[in-house]
Amino acid sequence: MAGVFVMGSINQDFVLRVERRPGPGETVTDAELSLHPGGKGANQSAAAALLGAEVAFLGRVGDDGLGEPLVRNLREKGVDAGLVERVAGRSTGAAFITVTPDGENAITVAPGANRALLPPDVEAARERIAASRVLVAQMEIPRETVFRGVEVASEAGTRVLLNLAPPFEVPGELLGLLDPLVVNEHEAAFLLGEPVEGVEGALAAAPELLGLGARSAVITLGPAGAVFALEGRAEHASAPRVRAVDTTGAGDAFVGALAARLAAGEALGEAVAYAVRAGAAAVTREGAQGALPTPEVVEGL
Repeated sequence: MAGVFVMGSINQDFVLRVERRPGPGETVTDAELSLHPGGKGANQSAAAALLGAEVAFLGRVGDDGLGEPLVRNLREKGVDAGLVERVAGRSTGAAFITVTPDGENAITVAPGANRALLPPDVEAARERIAASRVLVAQMEIPRETVFRGVEVASEAGTRVLLNLAPPFEVPGELLGLLDPLVVNEHEAAFLLGEPVEGVEGALAAAPELLGLGARSAVITLGPAGAVFALEGRAEHASAPRVRAVDTTGAGDAFVGALAARLAAGEALGEAVAYAVRAGAAAVTREGAQGALPTPEVVEGL
């Protein structure tokens, strides 16, 4: 059985490299288009598998011809994709990503078949979840499905890592089951109702996330690394300096690496330090899954 069980989205990414993003009513030409496998759930699954974890993925694709290559790609990266099913009459999820020369991105997602992953599907996978050490979920599938997954994992004693992206108001009883809650600065600010900026802001905010109920919390900070909080204390893990080409997959590389190390039995601080390096490695290449690092790449930073 898998050490890491991921439930989440699987998308076809359409990446446009542009000199600048268009303003309202404006057309920008000379963009370069490339296609990559994506979706937060699939990306995090692939990231964990490439870093040595045994990974099972629960997701849905459409019947439009885009889905099967995405599932095949996951298998090639070492992910058990036996729980990924095709949904008749639905399109495979798609993300439209514009990337500027500084490596920053803007993303619009059409969820498609990802919205067809429902609580009964989680129930059907209960035994697989219970046999895993870490459950990973994100918010690109229906909320009620995520809630049920968290509950099923908690009932079975499986550790729950929730990447609250995109963010929304989380019931306190759900927060109390998360170990850890993983957010970026914007998502942390959404939860706390106040700005969270930089390392100092995250060091102050992370214990507040514990105050909301989370058992442990991680705030990712891009090139500044990450801050994690456990038992009321917060610490900073710095990131190595790299040249950013495309930041699209950095957060998912971080989460996948974090899950892999937690499933291997590492303490949160050690796992976060490793995940920071994995996230840094992922920005040095284009795309999401295509940029995910191997252990050798991470160790080399």
